[in-house]
Amino acid sequence: MFGNRKKREKVELSKESYKRAGGFLRFLKPYSGIYTVGWLFLVFSSLTAMLFPALMGQLIGANPEEEPIFDLGSIDLNDINMLLIVMLVVFGTQAFFSFFRVWIFSTVTEKVLRDLKRRSFSALVNMPLDFFNKNKVGELTSRVATDINLLQESLNTTIAEFFRQFVTIIVALVAIIYFGWELALWMLAVVPLLAIIAIIFGRYIRKLSKSAQNESASSNAILDEVLTGIVNVKAFTSESYETNRFVARIHNVMKLNIKSGLMRGLFVSFIIFGMFGGIAFVIWKAKSMQMDGYITGNEFNAFILYTIFLGASFGAIPDLYAKIQKAIGATEHLMGILGEPSEAKEGEELKDFKGRVRFDHVVFRYPQREEITVLDGISFDCNVGETTALVGSSGAGKSTISSLLMRFYEVSQGTIYFDDQNVNEVAVENLREQIAIVPQEVILFGGTIKENILYGKQDATEEEVIAAAKKANAFDFIKEFPDQFETMVGDRGIQLSGGQKQRIAIARAVLKNPKILILDEATSALDSESEKLVQDALEQLMKDRTSFVIAHRLSTIKNADNILVLDKGKIVEQGKHKDLIANKDGAYYKLNNIQF
Repeated sequence: MFGNRKKREKVELSKESYKRAGGFLRFLKPYSGIYTVGWLFLVFSSLTAMLFPALMGQLIGANPEEEPIFDLGSIDLNDINMLLIVMLVVFGTQAFFSFFRVWIFSTVTEKVLRDLKRRSFSALVNMPLDFFNKNKVGELTSRVATDINLLQESLNTTIAEFFRQFVTIIVALVAIIYFGWELALWMLAVVPLLAIIAIIFGRYIRKLSKSAQNESASSNAILDEVLTGIVNVKAFTSESYETNRFVARIHNVMKLNIKSGLMRGLFVSFIIFGMFGGIAFVIWKAKSMQMDGYITGNEFNAFILYTIFLGASFGAIPDLYAKIQKAIGATEHLMGILGEPSEAKEGEELKDFKGRVRFDHVVFRYPQREEITVLDGISFDCNVGETTALVGSSGAGKSTISSLLMRFYEVSQGTIYFDDQNVNEVAVENLREQIAIVPQEVILFGGTIKENILYGKQDATEEEVIAAAKKANAFDFIKEFPDQFETMVGDRGIQLSGGQKQRIAIARAVLKNPKILILDEATSALDSESEKLVQDALEQLMKDRTSFVIAHRLSTIKNADNILVLDKGKIVEQGKHKDLIANKDGAYYKLNNIQF
């Protein structure tokens, strides 16, 4: 696990990566005018900042006998009072430019990220269900949260700082060459080389530290597992095995930390001797040139400050570049999501839909498992207001039929008809407006009971909500809560019991008032008392509606109008309970005997 994490830290980008990431520019386009102004302020603030070394050098070495570093006409830079005024004007100008640069970049960044989050969320919720079979929810959440945060940092600061460091390097080099090309060559031969060596050292030490952290995390995981499962450890007399496993990890941590300490020691020694020595050498060379009359004292002071700026910029560039690479990688991932084809929305409306459903030789294979036929030539007819039960062993195809009814997937062959309309010609949203589902495992949203019931019909009145709760046998337990319908259900409905959650799900199905109802093992996980309340509510809900009931417990479907017995994707029997149970050689009879 930790090895994979280390591999992901290195971002490998191709030309295609940059091209895909370039799709992000369309989110910047609406704000391109103000963003361009922000960049102008960035250029101005960066250039004015580079006057600091020259002015400071002039201030430190102000000497009436020497020519100032640059000529401002009637302004005498050898007059330290006038020089201070000039410096304050420069700093004020830079502060002005910096304020507007930060404010504009921040404003544009937040607007762009708002648009990107909105577009990403909209894209995700409109993806076909198969998209979520191929992608983990945690990774998708990371794309919308973590990756966008990387973009926020890049747009706000990283890109600006990267550009500023380049301006610093260019201006500092021009200034140093202006003071003397020979001095510039000596500086370029020493300072950048030392900065690069320091960067390589730093990266290697960070790599060792990350390896040690990974090993330490692994040892902590062992400790947590062992203490949590201490009963199993003792029952299997695995104390020695677990101790050896833990010791092996902490031994690796020790070796990595000792190696890291050695490298840190070498790094400190390099900084003390190499970096300081190199800088001292460059300063010695500059001082020698000053004493020989090649440069003035003011130029010497400015040279020292420009050299410090240059060294700092060389050191900062690689880290900023790495952050930009990560941001480009994150952008590529986001653009990849936005480039995925969304669920088809176009189509006709179901006109005067009564509720009849017909499967005509339907064959289905999941897109991820094309070699496996899940439904093999299924044909059946469910008339208006009838209840069709789907029974069979796990993997027979029962839940797949409900998924096809909701058009979560497209059939591989054959046709599904709603009344007499081909389901492929019907608009998905209009189709799903006609259907309500009560699943075995109800997932409520982390709001109030009222908000969860309103999920069936967002514009329902309070009277309609209460009526739906009563029909679902939920009104009595809701009234017992202090906050009643405003009671918070907690994450995924954790503060409610299984039976209460089921009745909330039934209430929102009642509120939706669908023509078709799908019940997927809606009572299988409940105790007897809860099952009775839920079953009564379901019977009320199923009246005059075309219903599909997926059931393992055959006792719950005895009154179904038609029972489809599925086996390996085929209908092997169908009929009413009394007819199927009479056939002692049939699959339904055998399923019944297994249960009773």
